[in-house]
Amino acid sequence: MNTLKFKTNINCGGCLSKVTPFLNEEKNIKKWDVNLESDDRILTVETSDLTEEEVKKTVQKAGFNADSL
Repeated sequence: MNTLKFKTNINCGGCLSKVTPFLNEEKNIKKWDVNLESDDRILTVETSDLTEEEVKKTVQKAGFNADSL
């Protein structure tokens, strides 16, 4: 299991509700969370199969950016 972390522009609960279906639909993501308290809005993803690029593309489908940390 890999834990990947990204800086995102997911800023609020409304943004979180937009990205949630995309991350939940990705079957290779075991667990994910966005820390809205952090200045960098850190997205943490636990996966055994996805690369950083694949997670970034999933976030981008929802209209947000994710930069690897």
